Amino acid sequence: MPYSIQLIRKNDQTTNEWSGGFTTELAIYPQEANYIERNFKWRMSSALVEIEESVFTLLPDINRLIMVIDGEITLQHEGHHHVHLKPYEQDRFSGGWTTRSFGKVRDFNLMLSEGCSGNIEAITVERGSYHEIANLNNRGVRQMAEAFYCINGPVHITIDDLEEIVIEEGDLILLHSEQLGTSIPIKLFNRAQVEANVIRASVIF
Repeated sequence: MPYSIQLIRKNDQTTNEWSGGFTTELAIYPQEANYIERNFKWRMSSALVEIEESVFTLLPDINRLIMVIDGEITLQHEGHHHVHLKPYEQDRFSGGWTTRSFGKVRDFNLMLSEGCSGNIEAITVERGSYHEIANLNNRGVRQMAEAFYCINGPVHITIDDLEEIVIEEGDLILLHSEQLGTSIPIKLFNRAQVEANVIRASVIF
């Protein structure tokens, strides 16, 4: 198999308290990396902000992407831009900037060290339907990671037309490929009678 699959259930994730609320680490690479030591290539997390105003931790040489899941937030990057985000809207900025946030939210975070690039997007799968991901292909890059984080489900994910995995709210599935030219078809099925929402995070490193 030219790729690996890791299913990270909600109950297996680590949640820590910070000055503004709680943050849950969803995935980190390499797996033995430590956020406190800042020795990761990339990291995915979800935070619950419970105070109206907070200042982000400075993370020099880290690029950050944040997407709101619930609530609304205003981000002010001193000397740079400011933005107001509603659910499933996102912002990209440098972790070395001084950033203040205003608003109580739950969000999704992607952190990228130097040499990594990435994107996040929200996917809505209507009830009784499916969403097809264009064939993932890491042609021309060394490694690729794709993650699907379930906001509300369940969602059935078919990988390479062979494997089907069911993810519930808070679960994350991670695909990692090191083989150039790997092509991986993925489909997200919603067999429930309510809308399902998933955040897709893509990293090249």
